[in-house]
Amino acid sequence: MQLRELLKRLTYTLVQGSLEEEITDVIYDSRKALPGCVFVCLIGSGVDSHRFAADAVAKGAAAVVASRPVEVGNAALILVDDTREALAYLSAAYFGDPAQSMTTIGITGTKGKTTTTAMIRSILEAQGIPTGTIGTLGILYGDRQIKTANTTPESYEIQRAMREMADAGCRCCVIEASSLGLKWHRTDGFLFDYGIFTNFSHDHIGGVEHPDMEDYLQCKAKLFSQCRMGLVNIDDPAADRITKHHTCLLKTYGCSEEAQLRGSSPSLISTPGCVGVHFQVEGDACFAVDVDIPGLFTVHNALAAIAVCLCMGASPEAVQQGLREVKVKGRVEPVPVPGPYTLLIDYAHNALSMENILTTLREYHPARLITLFGAGGNRPRDRRFEMGEISGRLSDLSVLTEDNSRMEAVEDIIADIETGLKPTGGAYVIIPDRTEAIRYCLTHAREGDIIVLAGKGHEDYQDKNGVKTHYDEREIVAGILRELSESVSAE
Repeated sequence: MQLRELLKRLTYTLVQGSLEEEITDVIYDSRKALPGCVFVCLIGSGVDSHRFAADAVAKGAAAVVASRPVEVGNAALILVDDTREALAYLSAAYFGDPAQSMTTIGITGTKGKTTTTAMIRSILEAQGIPTGTIGTLGILYGDRQIKTANTTPESYEIQRAMREMADAGCRCCVIEASSLGLKWHRTDGFLFDYGIFTNFSHDHIGGVEHPDMEDYLQCKAKLFSQCRMGLVNIDDPAADRITKHHTCLLKTYGCSEEAQLRGSSPSLISTPGCVGVHFQVEGDACFAVDVDIPGLFTVHNALAAIAVCLCMGASPEAVQQGLREVKVKGRVEPVPVPGPYTLLIDYAHNALSMENILTTLREYHPARLITLFGAGGNRPRDRRFEMGEISGRLSDLSVLTEDNSRMEAVEDIIADIETGLKPTGGAYVIIPDRTEAIRYCLTHAREGDIIVLAGKGHEDYQDKNGVKTHYDEREIVAGILRELSESVSAE
C-alpha cells in the first residue's frame, strides 16, 4: 500500500521524500522496524521515540511520522500534530478499515466493562452473531484467546485484531474503551456503532494516568463523540456530565422510571453452585431474566448488554439464554464442585474490591463465607493490613496464603495481613502454599458455604522469587477434586 493511501484521512505536512513509497507495515517500536515500514514516533510516559527515528531508518524504514523535525536520512518525513492519533488512522487504513465490516461496540466506565463485554458476546452468540472482544481478558474470538498488556491495547493491535476477527467471520467486535485508551487515541481511526457508559467512580488518579477526576471523566466522555449511538446508565450521577458534549444519538437504561430500558423487581437467587440475580426488563422491552453473577450491580451490567443487543436485533430468547449461560473468567466465576456448596474465583486483590465482593456475597446469607487470599509482594504494605481487616470483619473464615509474592517472603506478607485481621476477632488459618490452602477449603466445605478464592481471578501464573510459573486455579481445583474422588474410590 502506498504511503499516500495510508495518510488519506490525516492532516499532515510532507517535509521530504515521496508519498508514492510502498509501505510494508506500520511500526511504533524502533526495535521492530523492518525494510519498507513507516515508523511512527510516539511520546510515552518514560520514552520519546522521536529519539529512535534514525535507528528505525537504519533498519530500513521508508518513512517516519513525527510531531517535530527529526533526522531521517533519505526516508520520507511526515509531520502531524499528534502521532498517537496518526497511528490509529494509519493502522486502520493499513488493515483495510476492518470496522466497516463489523458492528463495533465500545464500553467505558470505572467498573463493569469486562462483565458487560462478556454478557454482550454471550447474548449475540446465542443470537447467531459471531462476536469478538478486546479487553482485560485479552483478545477473544472463536476459540482463540490472545493476551494483551493493557485493557485497551495500542491502536495498531486493535486494528489488527479487528481485521483477524472480520476475516474469521465475526460480525461484531466489543472493545473495552478505558479512559487511558480514549485519552491516548487507541480507539481512534473509526466510529463505534454503539458506545456504552456503565458508571463512574474514583480510580486511575495520579502518576502517569489522570491528574484529577475531571480529566478522568472527560476522557471517558470522548466515547460519545466517537460513536453513532450512546447507551447510558441514567442512574449514575455522572451520566449528564459524561454525555454533555455528545455528538451521537442517546438511549438510556437503568432502574429509575426515567430510563427507556428499565430493570425492575430485582431479587437474589441462590442454589448450591450458583449465586445470581433475577429481574424484570421493562420499557423498550418486556421479559424476565436470570443472571448467574451475584450482586444487584449485576442488574445494571446486564441492562447495558440487553440495551445494545436489542438495538442489534437480538430476541428476548437470545437475551435470556445469553445471560443465563454467561461466565466471566475471574469475576465471581463459579467453579463446578460435587458438593452442596458454592466455589467462586474472583480477581479481588485490594481492599475496595474485596469489600465489594464480600459485602455482596453476605447478602446471600451463606452458612459460612470463606475467603482464601494473599497479597502481592513488593507492593504497599497498607494494602495487606486493609485486606486483613476487611476479610476478618466480613468472612466467617479467612484462609491466608500466597499470591504473587514476587521478591518478598510469603510469611512476611501473611504476617502483615494478620496484623490487620487479628483486631477484628475473625477466625482464620494460615496455609502458605496456595494449592494446599485450596485443598483445605475443599475438604472442609459444608452445605450452604460460599468459598471465594480471591486475588488471582483470570491470571494463570504465580510470580514468586522473580520467576513466573503456570498456575490456573481452575486446573488446581479440578486436580484436587480428581484426587479426592480417586481416594474415595480406592477405599
